[in-house]
Amino acid sequence: MKIHEYQAKELLAAAGAAVPRGVVASSPAEAQQAFDRNAGPVILKAQIHAGGRGKGRFKGSGQEWGGVKFVRSREECGRVAEIMFRFPLVTRQTGEHGQRVSKVLVQDAVDIAREIYLGMVVDRAVGLPVLMACAEGGVEIEEVAARNPEKILKAAVDPDAGLRPFQTRRLAFTLGFSAEEATQAEALMAALGKLFLEKDCSLAEINPVVVTNKGDVLALDAKMNFDDNALFRHPDMEALRDETEEDPAELRAARVGLSFIRLNGTIGCLVNGAGLAMSTMDIIKYHGGEPANFLDVGGGANKEQVTEAFRILLADPRVKAVLVNIFGGIMKCDTIASAILAAFKEVGFHVPLVVRLEGTNVEQGRKMLAESGLNITTASGMTDAAKKVVAAVK
Repeated sequence: MKIHEYQAKELLAAAGAAVPRGVVASSPAEAQQAFDRNAGPVILKAQIHAGGRGKGRFKGSGQEWGGVKFVRSREECGRVAEIMFRFPLVTRQTGEHGQRVSKVLVQDAVDIAREIYLGMVVDRAVGLPVLMACAEGGVEIEEVAARNPEKILKAAVDPDAGLRPFQTRRLAFTLGFSAEEATQAEALMAALGKLFLEKDCSLAEINPVVVTNKGDVLALDAKMNFDDNALFRHPDMEALRDETEEDPAELRAARVGLSFIRLNGTIGCLVNGAGLAMSTMDIIKYHGGEPANFLDVGGGANKEQVTEAFRILLADPRVKAVLVNIFGGIMKCDTIASAILAAFKEVGFHVPLVVRLEGTNVEQGRKMLAESGLNITTASGMTDAAKKVVAAVK
């Protein structure tokens, strides 16, 4: 689960980090009122769940600037906010359709002397959360990491002990903070580490941390993602969810216990198990097709879940064929065949359907499909299934 920048900053501030003063606005008029309260130049920051806002563009607006804009006057604040609310913001992560903006953060402008990157993720290579830092923060951090990975400093964190003071102190001085700045930088790192561990984050990032001309160290931007599987422990975090920023089909699938991620291809995939889902998408691409989604019905899917899965797949106008690839272990093949037949009749298919079954009671399942009289193509293996579904699309 993702949250907005302003929400992440509120969490950081509550944990002891220093953040610039800001007010959230839901209309151009509210943005102007926030400008008046801040009494000076401000930064307007479009609040969407996508990176690259500063380098984005508002589709159809005719403007060259993106979702982060410095404004000097009340009138300019209103004009810029009007564009932000009216036109979709296109970034490298939204795709060409862009994302509508429903909230804008009106934040105090600060004089920036220096930018630093801080981030925390779980490093599966070492099996621990890792705090990362780089003296070259800002919008080019991905390029820095790719070009000069040795510039990314790392500190592995014991989940029980948490981020230790000696680790933050060492990073602060390695990053070149002065003695006065280091104390503030350490507080930022401690707040980031505390939130990451206590709230079960999958990503916590401050980019950039800035040093102002006055020597203040501030979290100028922030991003936080949370582990969906741990949200039952954090109802306060789940309350921050903004469903308008999420794919409606993905939300619909989650409500019935399905894992669904929309992709850009033409072949719908209904599988059980994340590993099988990845393999299915790979083999479709290998044979010249493009998967339209990742849809995992899990190990114990019932008729209702399979039916809803088909509804979700067929609601996507880009889907030109569907591949069902099921390994029957806990869920027997004859059971899944019954669910497929019932769903086929209930939903009504308008695209080719290819089914590959393996596992427990596979012969019974295949026989049920073959004798159904329905327009269902069966396959004897993954390669056969992939070839058939790709041919059906072409």
